[in-house]
Amino acid sequence: MKQVLTIAGSDSGGGAGIQADIKAMAANGVYGLSAVTAITAQNTKGVTAIHDLPIAVIEAQLDAVFDDFEVAAVKTGMLSSAQIVDAVSRKLRKYRAANIVVDPVMVAKSGHPLLQQDAVDHLKTALIPLALLVTPNIHEAELLSGLTIASLADARQAAKIIHKLGCKHVLIKGGHLLAEKGTDLLYDGRFFNLFTGEFIETPHTHGTGCTYASAIAAQIAKGKSVPDAVKTAKVYTTEAIRHGLAIGHGKGPTNHFYFLPE
Repeated sequence: MKQVLTIAGSDSGGGAGIQADIKAMAANGVYGLSAVTAITAQNTKGVTAIHDLPIAVIEAQLDAVFDDFEVAAVKTGMLSSAQIVDAVSRKLRKYRAANIVVDPVMVAKSGHPLLQQDAVDHLKTALIPLALLVTPNIHEAELLSGLTIASLADARQAAKIIHKLGCKHVLIKGGHLLAEKGTDLLYDGRFFNLFTGEFIETPHTHGTGCTYASAIAAQIAKGKSVPDAVKTAKVYTTEAIRHGLAIGHGKGPTNHFYFLPE
């Protein structure tokens, strides 16, 4: 079984972060490994506290994983601070990690910031150049590119700017803003590829970005090309949203194992 590492924050509500990543990886047929960067007090209503783990502890987790496992792909999520971004980037370079999928997590669904302002530049200069794929949503793509994105043409320009940071592919998740609802834009430095899908009207979308990026990393680890991995992961994520769980009193989580009998 292919082994995939997620480097991200922990969500006590279980719908996003490390918890969502490992569920999505398991659902996509790979073994999930983890390095926790931060602990959040979080539920479907929002984030109430964040505690960044010491850099030495984060580095020790990464050393332990790479010392023992054959890591076929890496997915990064919430990295919180410039120091954590730099430490993770150093370790990934040291271990020559392959198939890195960077989900540039910046803001929670509830609006709570998950990446400190001064860390954005470190993300752009230290981590994104190592990435096979970067998966920003519209807001994150605006912050990374410096552009306002209101159309598909804007998204294409933003993708070109982000690609110049050094990554091999950029996937701008359009949500309801690009072309038609549920459209994502993939750019490989030469060609654009549109992935259209059903846009499901539901409030229960907590952890969608984590789930999507983790599913993509899992499919890449299993040997799929980036476009094929995105296509497969998009179908999976759409169904996880369709079967979203109305639990908690806010935005409920996606259902990672919707295909299992009740």
